[in-house]
Amino acid sequence: MTNSFSFSVKAVSGKARRGELKTKHGTIQTPCFMPVGTAATVKAMHLEDVKKSGAEIILGNTYHLMLRPGEDVIEKMGGLHKFMNWGGPILTDSGGFQVMSLSKIRKISEKGVEFSSHIDGKKILLTPEYSMEIQRKLGSDITMIFDECISFPNSEENVEKSMQLSLRWAKRSKDAFIKRDGYGLFAIVQGGIFANLREKSAKKLIEIGFDGYAIGGLAVGEGQELMLQTLEVSVPHLPKDKPRYLMGVGKPDDIIEAVKRGVDMFDCVIPTRSGRNGQAFTSEGVINIKNSKYITDPEPLDKNCNCRCCKNFSRSYLNHLVKSNEILGAMLMSEHNINFYQDLMKKIRRDIEKGLF
Repeated sequence: MTNSFSFSVKAVSGKARRGELKTKHGTIQTPCFMPVGTAATVKAMHLEDVKKSGAEIILGNTYHLMLRPGEDVIEKMGGLHKFMNWGGPILTDSGGFQVMSLSKIRKISEKGVEFSSHIDGKKILLTPEYSMEIQRKLGSDITMIFDECISFPNSEENVEKSMQLSLRWAKRSKDAFIKRDGYGLFAIVQGGIFANLREKSAKKLIEIGFDGYAIGGLAVGEGQELMLQTLEVSVPHLPKDKPRYLMGVGKPDDIIEAVKRGVDMFDCVIPTRSGRNGQAFTSEGVINIKNSKYITDPEPLDKNCNCRCCKNFSRSYLNHLVKSNEILGAMLMSEHNINFYQDLMKKIRRDIEKGLF
């Protein structure tokens, strides 16, 4: 039996799609939200709790893992799945975004990006070929091409130059990617907020040919309205029979609006980062648990949620934990938020199936 990498659309409601993505380590129901496991861990959570929330795929980070513990260590330990004891699919980003955002000293050339490690200052040259090699050693089910993520705002001229470089890097990524049964390579559409550049980028990437198409370079400060406008001019140029992934997004309303526009996959640090900072997403809106009105509140965080946090603890107790900087506070709040996001995705999938989205 072959574990071929494949995607199929099962139902549509407007432009929203209900699909299924098959990979080496399992099948993913879409639209899906991928919890971010930056350094081979979803922060403040046990992976069995991540799985119980309904998450079928998580995201790992090429940049952080290549610096520590190093891709060779992870390969020696049997790959990322075995290393972190996660049996489901893993998507890894290519490292491009982190190089741009975390490294103060970097030099971009045709070859790749030279930067200094934020850990020990060591000089590293990350190229499309090296990024593919790292992701192969990690054992990612879904590998992302290496691209340049340009800052916002920027001139059309600069954005076009960057987009053309990313296209050349996309071709090199494809050439360096070793095809294996059940493993896929996703392209990343760039072009800033410029409709003509997004169309150009998408068309060129489709000519090269990939297993999925991500929309990159958004959620970098452009605001929701511009992001949605950019999606509206980008998504129609992407193949109907391939998954579409909006990188680094977002808040619940961002996700709902993007699904309406035909996006299938999402990832974001917001649920866990917010959880660690005392912020919870609930069916009644966002709650800042540090607020003094919760000091003697006996209610659960969200009465419509069945997660361990909501079934067992009061807002009063969570207020105490978070204010006291107790680790359990970060764990319970993160667990609730991840459950909230996965419940949202289940509801979205159900509504698309019924034609009600």
